[in-house]
Amino acid sequence: MAMAEPEFSATGVRIERWPRSLTRAGQVLIKDGRLALLTSYGRVIASAPVRAVRAGKPWFADDASTIATLNGKRYRLTMGQRDHRPEGRALAGRFLEAVRGAGGARS
Repeated sequence: MAMAEPEFSATGVRIERWPRSLTRAGQVLIKDGRLALLTSYGRVIASAPVRAVRAGKPWFADDASTIATLNGKRYRLTMGQRDHRPEGRALAGRFLEAVRGAGGARS
């Protein structure tokens, strides 16, 4: 049986939980109806069913940043942070679409 492809995957993501950075090269993964935030070593920072996740664009950050609320905790996700990749903005948009498409809420 083949493994299902993830609905969304991004590496090199800066994951912050105010006031500190949890990782500068993490991974955001949406697969099998769950959103997982992982460190660069693959350790789970937070995980929740996508339907229970709220995600949106913060007014105070650049276009590559999003806010995701998992299990009542807010995380700032900055896509393409590791190498200052130009596709960070596109990844952030795809992340928000994937959350909404999987039944999550937009904040």
